[in-house]
Amino acid sequence: MAEHCGHARYVWNLAVEQQSWWNPRRGPAPGYSEQSRQLTEARRDNPWLAAGSQIVQQQALRDFAAAMASFFRGSHRRPSLRKKGRSDGFRIVAVKPEDARQINRRWGEVRIPKIGWVRFRRSRAVPQARSYRVTRDRSGRWHVAFAAVPDPVEAPGTGRVIGVDRGVTVSAALSTGELLHCPGLRPGERDRLARLQRRLARAKRGSNRRARVKAQIARVRAREVDRRKDWVEKTSTELARRYDLIRVEDLPIRSMTRSARGTVESPGRNVRQKAGLNRGILAHGWGLLVERLEQKAPGRVEKIDPAYTSQTCNTCGTRDRGARENQAVFRCRTCGCEANADVNAARNIALGHQWETTWVTARGGDANRRPVNREPQHRASSLLADV
Repeated sequence: MAEHCGHARYVWNLAVEQQSWWNPRRGPAPGYSEQSRQLTEARRDNPWLAAGSQIVQQQALRDFAAAMASFFRGSHRRPSLRKKGRSDGFRIVAVKPEDARQINRRWGEVRIPKIGWVRFRRSRAVPQARSYRVTRDRSGRWHVAFAAVPDPVEAPGTGRVIGVDRGVTVSAALSTGELLHCPGLRPGERDRLARLQRRLARAKRGSNRRARVKAQIARVRAREVDRRKDWVEKTSTELARRYDLIRVEDLPIRSMTRSARGTVESPGRNVRQKAGLNRGILAHGWGLLVERLEQKAPGRVEKIDPAYTSQTCNTCGTRDRGARENQAVFRCRTCGCEANADVNAARNIALGHQWETTWVTARGGDANRRPVNREPQHRASSLLADV
């Protein structure tokens, strides 16, 4: 399987390099048919490549063609080179029902070209899929994923609406008052990770010791990733089962986690602080949570403009930047209402776009800076009765 991963990575990287050499003056770049013909010639000239599976290698070209089509549509990034130990995997298509079978309750088998039957641990029921992908993560663990579209989670039909505010200290605050925390590494595991990183910095590049330390770091990181994914799956399933409409902030996570390092001519400021914030955002699975919600509850996830949701009182509707005293405390200076700052923001998110005509600022006037001559009135109490 490691050889299959190497052959698929080699063919993919050749296709990426070939694509990079072409420009409009040289004519169109070769498509899948031409590259498949070139692959046949390469297999004839290189016995080590011919020893591998042609199915694996051709499928790598098909995946590259699909990736280029997605790039030209504007939905994905341009395909880039794959690195050993980081993008190890291959895909098998045209899978027959007899190519995957169950041994017992905990184990199953899958047929891989040039290898035969390989056992795998059944984490869930194996669907009737037409393709599967075998991958190896950085910690050296092998995984097999069968391509199948699961059935969405059915709505409860109660008409309940929930607002979700994502943060770094509190992973997800719900408008019901619940505070959800994404589990990470334990204190002992964080200390071990720091020791391994110091040991890696002292190791010589290319040495066996450095490779061994990198594998140990990858195993520690894999625990954190597994816990985050498990939390996201359980949280998204629970929200999809309990609520008919889920409202979240429309956050540009990719832009928010961009490095502030800058360039040599124009270096950035507070680079280390920004790097810590980026790690915190990614560690709490902001994007993965919304992605899984949209997959499990299609059509029931609404993205709300996050502007001023953290500065507005959910009781009286007054927008005041100074009302949020710190990360956890929100105290309105107009009506005196005190609440958890993240929960207050989640309740504003649950209101959706109805706040645009009901919120007012602390100086008198609504969000569009129109003057008012009366006390601020807000319909949050009646709207939240259905949340």
